[in-house]
Amino acid sequence: MRRTASLPLATALLAAAAVWVVQGQAPAPAVTDAALRAASPDGKEWLTYGRDYAETRFSPLRQIDAGNVSRLGLARIWQTNALGAMEATPLVHNGVMYGTLSYGAVFAFDLRAGRILWEWDPNVAYAIQQRACCGVVNRGVALYGDRVYVGALDGRLVALEARTGRVAWSVQTVPTDEWYTMTMAPRVIKGKVMIGNSGGEYAVRGYVSAYDAATGALAWRFYTVPGDPSKPFEHPELAMAARTWNGEWWKMGGGGTVWDTIAYDSEADLMYVGTGNGGPWNRDVRSPGGGDNLFLSSVLAIRPDTGRLAWHYQTTPGDHWDYTAVQQITLADVTIDGRPRKVLMQAPKNGFFYVLDRLTGALISAKPYANLNWAREIDLKTGRPVENPGARYSGTQFVSISPGPGGAHNWHPMSYSPVTGLVYLPGQNSSLNYGAMANYVFRKNVWNTGVAFGQANQPALPAIGPAPVEGKSGFLVAWDPVTQTERWRVWYEAGFNGGTVATAGNLVFHGTADGRLIAYSADRGALLWEMPLGVRSMAAPMTYELDGRQYIAILGGRVSNPAAGLRGGAGAAGREQSPFLPKLFIFGLDGKTSVEEALATN
Repeated sequence: MRRTASLPLATALLAAAAVWVVQGQAPAPAVTDAALRAASPDGKEWLTYGRDYAETRFSPLRQIDAGNVSRLGLARIWQTNALGAMEATPLVHNGVMYGTLSYGAVFAFDLRAGRILWEWDPNVAYAIQQRACCGVVNRGVALYGDRVYVGALDGRLVALEARTGRVAWSVQTVPTDEWYTMTMAPRVIKGKVMIGNSGGEYAVRGYVSAYDAATGALAWRFYTVPGDPSKPFEHPELAMAARTWNGEWWKMGGGGTVWDTIAYDSEADLMYVGTGNGGPWNRDVRSPGGGDNLFLSSVLAIRPDTGRLAWHYQTTPGDHWDYTAVQQITLADVTIDGRPRKVLMQAPKNGFFYVLDRLTGALISAKPYANLNWAREIDLKTGRPVENPGARYSGTQFVSISPGPGGAHNWHPMSYSPVTGLVYLPGQNSSLNYGAMANYVFRKNVWNTGVAFGQANQPALPAIGPAPVEGKSGFLVAWDPVTQTERWRVWYEAGFNGGTVATAGNLVFHGTADGRLIAYSADRGALLWEMPLGVRSMAAPMTYELDGRQYIAILGGRVSNPAAGLRGGAGAAGREQSPFLPKLFIFGLDGKTSVEEALATN
């Protein structure tokens, strides 16, 4: 392995970056708009984060099926030297896998040869990790033309040449003097790279931006929170939003960051964006006197050419509990009450599963998929939650609220199978004792919630949804979005398990918090196969076909201690085998039956 000299600076804001090039070079992909719309209909490739624009994470591949999955074994293992937790879904095109590690480091892996083609390290300043509220993570890349696009933790959006890993352009998308970060996978729609940012806990102001894929020029930006009303608003929608805020919210940022989901309906030409929680969490602090606080905790339908809003739906008006709605948005065509509907489905943090008309934003249905007590139901006439009295903590009263701020569902991707008509949703039951922080004072660039955490001193609120199971906090549920009922559910001891992928082979693959990859039958939830991988935590699995064989791939592992000089970037020099370091696992039929056996032959 040879480390090249640092690349020239694209702008004054571009930090030094390094590329490690291994023998040979990746073939340059030509991922077109048509290819992204078609989403590899044969399932051989995985071209975008959720496999398709609808973010279904469903593959039509069926070579590995419920009848032979017991023969699944490890085909390859590649060990990284990354810090942080692995949350990325790798993409596959032209026999090359492109993925990310923590901090936004990128790798290109030759799937036929089983070796790294190149690695790129954004060389993010180590101090930036202090700004990451919930871990030094990254969820993946986007492919378009002959480039790979990635968001680095420090807020740079970078275009890399797919053949070499060299920087084509780089832009700083967030203010460097505020505590923004970037963890989401970019999406490319009609020649524009869509990206948001993180940092709601630090009370920054959220937005989603579109950049020209060829040049990196900013095309448009949609702010999710209005700024200072004494100044002109950046776009007309903010005047409407400002009427739902009180006080001097703009001095605290407001939150509403866009750090995960984007889906796209090419026929309707609408992109769907989920927005984050309020910053600070306590609405009485950020917006004294109340208000819905648009566009926090909302689903936004935006026109990708102009950045103008088509419609919005707010899942948690006046968010008071860190109930983001950035969780995965999935599009599907289903029949409800005998009528074909084009729907949008989401299971946000607040514990309700929503089905919306994706053309109009009208609420079709909403039911609890987890145990919750902050609300009694969602009123189908108004689209608003019917909150339990006492759920809005204030004064000296502490109340136990479910779900807690980790949510009933977080970043962990769900999948939807058009074969079974079911959504495979990883979630957890949780709760937290919330109270108002006495004498709260806002401070910039620190954790701002306005919440005190103490012993509940209010009576328990009535709960709805599946009751907690003793000793079990996590689950995988097969959810019917038409009837809003569960078909089957599997409980785990720990929550925050990885994501899922569903296949036409009647399979659902799921990575667990304790480092297992498991295969269930998609129709009944029968456990068909599992393998312990010896790592802590898992990302979301994906599947592809190469030279007539189907494979399952997943990144797993988490390292939080910077021992032995490990960095969150790439670079294989000095890499040693370790049971703790994150790894890329690739499975095929009749592979190795254990991690130890696979490591010995890799």
